[in-house]
Amino acid sequence: MPLTHRPMRLGPLENNSYLIVCVATRETAVVDVGFEPEAVIDAVRQGGLAVRYLLGTHAHYDHAAGMRTVQEAVGGEYWLHPADRPLLDHLAAQGAAYGFPPAEPPAVVHDLADGQRLALGEETLEVIHTPGHSPGGVCFRGHDWLWVGDTLFAGSVGRTDLPGGSREALDRSIRTRLYPLGDALQVFPGHGPKTTLGLERLENPFVGEHVRLR
Repeated sequence: MPLTHRPMRLGPLENNSYLIVCVATRETAVVDVGFEPEAVIDAVRQGGLAVRYLLGTHAHYDHAAGMRTVQEAVGGEYWLHPADRPLLDHLAAQGAAYGFPPAEPPAVVHDLADGQRLALGEETLEVIHTPGHSPGGVCFRGHDWLWVGDTLFAGSVGRTDLPGGSREALDRSIRTRLYPLGDALQVFPGHGPKTTLGLERLENPFVGEHVRLR
């Protein structure tokens, strides 16, 4: 298998962080570290991995607060869609609103763009802009795997009642950007178990093909 990954469920909100690894080169992308960055750092070091990217599916506190700590320990360039920069700029305030400790984002932020392809060793990750949960929400596709952050869950979707959220935009992102990629794609969300696009298209009570936004 040209790509592999390691999911890690971390923190009080049971966030899924991921290490996406090119098998041939050990070059690695770290996706969404909010809590327990030390666990991610240990996994990188124990695996002998070379971190090239720190990728943010979006900039909510529970997906971004640990990125700077990881970067300072094992390196990597931090990438985020520019529409979520306002959220990142208020990372500490986000945390304070829920009683979490202060956090600082990486000092340098590289902009992701829809359709962009990021070279990872001998492989590539495709960026898919999927606004709705947040304005700059993105998913990353590698072969038949899709890392979706809080855009789509097994049997659910991301909440849209936070600043910048839009139920209509989320519905459109899932139906027009993700479902056309094919039923076989495995989906790895920011919380909860993995699923497939086909299963969600058929059965998801929010964005299944039998459901229409009211």
